[in-house]
Amino acid sequence: MAGLQILDVETAQMVESVCDTLVPGSARVKPAVYIDALLARMDDGTRTAVVDSFTTLAGAELAEHAGTPGFLHVRALAIEAFYSDFVAPGVDAVGAWEEIDFNTPLATRLAKDWSYLGIS
Repeated sequence: MAGLQILDVETAQMVESVCDTLVPGSARVKPAVYIDALLARMDDGTRTAVVDSFTTLAGAELAEHAGTPGFLHVRALAIEAFYSDFVAPGVDAVGAWEEIDFNTPLATRLAKDWSYLGIS
């Protein structure tokens, strides 16, 4: 996965697997690229806690973790990564807005720019 700032490829794949479990179909837009960019802007303690939460949820029975702070944080990141209409650069996929038919006049005029996250 090109352009990662914090995650290694193996961890990014694990993050995408967890995201796809929580938001089915989201892996196609490469949410790990978005989450990696957010992780790069977190302090070390928060970053470590988030990655640990993803690791805990990977392959786990999610019902056992539902409601825990780690689960809630990871779920929020997975939802944000997909429903913000992010699609990683170079990925040939449609974003969530097209999938859910979010096409209000204002939404269709938005030019999404992820450069503030270091994603170009």
